[in-house]
Amino acid sequence: MNDSFSNGLGRRDFLSTSLIVAGGLALSDKALAGQKDPGMPMPISIPAGPKLKIAMLVHPRMVLLDLVGPQTVFNIIGSDIYLVAKTLAPVSTDVGIDIVPDMVFDDCPHDLDVLFVPGGLMGSLAAMQDETTLQFLADRGQTSKYVTSVCTGALVIGAAGLLTGYRANTHWGVADLLPLLGATLDHSRVVHDRNRMTGGGVTAGIDFGLTLAAILRGEDMAKHAQLIIEYAPEPPFHAGTPQEVGPAGMIEERKRRVWMDGEALRVCELAAKRLRLPQTLLQKG
Repeated sequence: MNDSFSNGLGRRDFLSTSLIVAGGLALSDKALAGQKDPGMPMPISIPAGPKLKIAMLVHPRMVLLDLVGPQTVFNIIGSDIYLVAKTLAPVSTDVGIDIVPDMVFDDCPHDLDVLFVPGGLMGSLAAMQDETTLQFLADRGQTSKYVTSVCTGALVIGAAGLLTGYRANTHWGVADLLPLLGATLDHSRVVHDRNRMTGGGVTAGIDFGLTLAAILRGEDMAKHAQLIIEYAPEPPFHAGTPQEVGPAGMIEERKRRVWMDGEALRVCELAAKRLRLPQTLLQKG
């Protein structure tokens, strides 16, 4: 029997003073209870110098994986990550797991290294019509070193006026709407244009996170993060892009999105009117 248990230390007491390590992840009792663990959740090598300041917007009906993929990478490379929202109330996500924000908009630092917005189409459309959210993004976007998004988060930063004149990408379902927000559509999985970086659909968040990590911390640190999360995708099917699905398949996929895509067009047109963009910009892309 394990000496810890034979000496009278019960299993629960043992777990409360130890880390359960599985697959490179370390979970303490605090983490299991949903509280922040002051210890390192992964075997990481913190770079010298100050931590990166990264604000990640959380909004109702967001896609959790849009957030968690990049967040995992940012955590490994040494970052102070702020989950920012209008209020401190738990935020709903697509999979039913709520996210508890760290701070409200007014408390978010101005000297950010990264301002990030995740997607989730219906949540993104709601955020695009929320003046408080747009004002926060527009304000912090002026002073952040990088303004970024994954999936339909690009529509949100576009509605805040932060993609005007920049190349960008978003989820394939609404990518053709980016020019309405003053952006030039680039179908690359991760698009880097000056201090803007946008990722395509949901899983592009990890590619995005690693790409930005290499810029912020160097390629070696980004590779370290990639190894820690063992990111070496081998998809079981080749059906992850419209090109792989093919025209016939996309006709069927589009039929499932008629109402959503119509709403996206309507909200983007409203945003375009509010932004008062020159028609020459709207015709690009």
